Amino acid sequence: MTPDVQRLVDRRAQARADRDFAASDALRDEIAALGWVVRDTAEGQVVGAAPPYPVLRSVRDVLERASTAVVGLLVEGWPDDIRTCVTALLEHTDVGIVLLENGPTDAGAVVHELAEDPRVEELHVEQPAGWAEAHNALVRHSTAPVHVLMDPSTVLEGDAISPLREALGTFGAAGWRGVRVDDGWLSFSDAPPGEVEALLGYLIAVRRQLALDVPLPAKARYYRNADLEWSFLLRERGHRLLAIDVPVRQDRHRGYHDSDPALRDKESKKTYDRFLQRFRGREELRLI
Repeated sequence: MTPDVQRLVDRRAQARADRDFAASDALRDEIAALGWVVRDTAEGQVVGAAPPYPVLRSVRDVLERASTAVVGLLVEGWPDDIRTCVTALLEHTDVGIVLLENGPTDAGAVVHELAEDPRVEELHVEQPAGWAEAHNALVRHSTAPVHVLMDPSTVLEGDAISPLREALGTFGAAGWRGVRVDDGWLSFSDAPPGEVEALLGYLIAVRRQLALDVPLPAKARYYRNADLEWSFLLRERGHRLLAIDVPVRQDRHRGYHDSDPALRDKESKKTYDRFLQRFRGREELRLI
């Protein structure tokens, strides 16, 4: 880092200490113009060389109607998993893919490398967003009539996308794994292929306009149970859900097994409590 950049960094630290956030933002832009990126952490400013791709401030800066990608993947690390998932998509489908790196992760370079393929688009944001907010940004971003929400742990072993898209002539959403309400609304159990009460977020196709009309639940910061809440929000609006047996496998689900257990349990409980408050006892939404 040159002395000139260091002086700007020091001035920005003082501006933040003085709570002069307009000056802080302006200094951040000056530093960026010199090829450096400043991130704010609990321990203070972290300064590093700018990556070889543009980084948006947050998902609120993701442009609407700027892409025709069908599959939206949220990237939160684990570069090898991202490479495996995207490589399989490119091999078995002809759809476009948009990768959203949700905050600085160790997968940014792989996302940039994969985006060398003309069917892959990259988005990078500095400030991580919640799971639902990030996926809603991906829905807004593309003009494709169908949006496929997919977890990187889901790996195609054949064309799993076409059957899901074809089902949307009758159903509001179609996915790989379905579940049904169990134990007095206190749990869910696996359901066989066919019409289901809820779909799991490993792989779900939905009409884009429907996903805009009934977005993923805004308060869901973490994925677990948010897919169930979204399913019932769709069913509440009269839309049927279909589970289809498609050629995929599930590798290690990092979002659950390798996430912070305290965050996972806290946010999962918040979402399920919210789900119960709105839907428990709504037997008209069940498939009896």
